[in-house]
Amino acid sequence: MAEAAVPARRTGGVAAPGLPSWSGTALRVVVSIAVTLFGLMALTFFIGRMLPLDPVTAILGDNATQEAIDAMRAQLGLDQPLWIQFGRYVGDILRLDLGTALTTGKPVLDDIARVFPATIELATVGIVIGTALGIPLGVMAAAYRDTPVDYFVRVFGLLGYSTPNFWLGLMGLVLFYATLGWVGGPGRIDTAFQWDVEPVTDLLLLDTAMAGQWEIFRNVLSHIILPASILAFGALAYISRMTRSFMLEQLSQEYVVAARVKGLSWMRTVWVHAFRNVAVQVVTVVALAYAFLLEGAVLTETVFAWPGFGRYLTNALLAGDMNAVVGCTLLIGIIFVALNLLTDLLYRLFDPRTR
Repeated sequence: MAEAAVPARRTGGVAAPGLPSWSGTALRVVVSIAVTLFGLMALTFFIGRMLPLDPVTAILGDNATQEAIDAMRAQLGLDQPLWIQFGRYVGDILRLDLGTALTTGKPVLDDIARVFPATIELATVGIVIGTALGIPLGVMAAAYRDTPVDYFVRVFGLLGYSTPNFWLGLMGLVLFYATLGWVGGPGRIDTAFQWDVEPVTDLLLLDTAMAGQWEIFRNVLSHIILPASILAFGALAYISRMTRSFMLEQLSQEYVVAARVKGLSWMRTVWVHAFRNVAVQVVTVVALAYAFLLEGAVLTETVFAWPGFGRYLTNALLAGDMNAVVGCTLLIGIIFVALNLLTDLLYRLFDPRTR
């Protein structure tokens, strides 16, 4: 006689066989991040060595003697084999030493810490505008597919993808600043106010609001609103397009028909039921759009003389400052890795299917 099957006991707090434990998942995440960052360091190092920019020439000039060039190459360690240079480069990064910027004579990390808050403020205002407009437009385009609303959103998104930021910035300055006088000009703040702000976070909107300096706050807002709107235009196009795509997939599901049969209004079905199922995907899109704004504000910051990360990187490229260029490139990669990790954690937190 066959023996009766004995049901498996469930032990509290012990992962079932075959299922990954949290410690194993965390280990894989740590290893993945370490490998990614090591690959990023290798990529930035070798790209820096392949670029046709000679740091020795940038320091000494084109008329330096060969003896001076050789001495400077030895001082910078450029006469060593590449694998030794790379090992020294990795060791410096692990000590948070990105070298000294040739353009400023200061450590690259200090320069980045000085200019990055301006870019964070600009990109944050831009992503707030892009998200506040992009998500509703994408949802409405999907809810009213193949109607004038949908066509408008799609054409608007196409313009956001195809219109160059620098051209929009120049036209915006001509129209809204030089002609109408509705916004402030280039820079973060008028010269008359720049010494009146006590830097706490180096985010001028936040610092002036915390200090109750509302006149200066309005001045800072008048300067940031135009470049942030230019950045938001591209983010809005991306967010609205992806939101529309996600929503179209959900609105074709059977639960939407069931909700309508039960008597729910179309807008309640769209926003309460369908949008809730794409919220995590939309958060991922917003996070990636924010990363693109942080690293893609180069032309916008140049047009508006915005003293941020993008303008610093542009000046470093033009001056052949390889320490600054490689340091900025490495930071951009770390930002993308961090935001991708954040979106993955949000997926696991809000979507039980990923757990």
